[in-house]
Amino acid sequence: MKFLFDLFPVIAFFITYKLTAQPGGNNACIISANSDISILHQPILLATAVAIAATFLQVGWLVFRRKKVDTMLWISLIIIVVFGGATIYFHNPSFIQLKPTILYWVFAFSLAFSALVFKKNLIRNVMGSQLSFPDKVWNSLNYAWICFFIALGVINIIAAKILSCDGWVNFKVYGFTGIMFVFIVGQMLFLSKYMTTTEDSK
Repeated sequence: MKFLFDLFPVIAFFITYKLTAQPGGNNACIISANSDISILHQPILLATAVAIAATFLQVGWLVFRRKKVDTMLWISLIIIVVFGGATIYFHNPSFIQLKPTILYWVFAFSLAFSALVFKKNLIRNVMGSQLSFPDKVWNSLNYAWICFFIALGVINIIAAKILSCDGWVNFKVYGFTGIMFVFIVGQMLFLSKYMTTTEDSK
């Protein structure tokens, strides 16, 4: 359920876009500069507005239930408001297309900054209560995620450049989900020889 909760804005964006875009794909992302045309008739703008609202709902739901709002969720909210707002204001999908890259690179920077400056391994902080690895493995895992997030950011830029806007929307959901799945499976296979639960290590 947490996985679906985390992906709620992405799912809301995708569904809204697909329900409102015209069949045929390429023309579905063209934005009219005519201010008299309602946002309801411009799929990428409407989907962006829905994604912003969905992220606010995420934060609001956690606050309402008096649960902690993760720092990364606050960062995601700021980024979607800034880049999504710019997309709507300037009628330019380039801003919302850049948003995943900025978010991935913020993740990478946070992991690297914490490790180099504060000597803290954020991946270990998240997973350390369930798993036990040697320090060198935790460090390798942290750097692997840093490189992975940097790579995702680059891939997103390339996808936005070479794909139609409709193709990018599809890739944002299916492509990144597939890449993430492959990375996690490969990571778990690599770590399996080191994997020991904290219960076993006592």
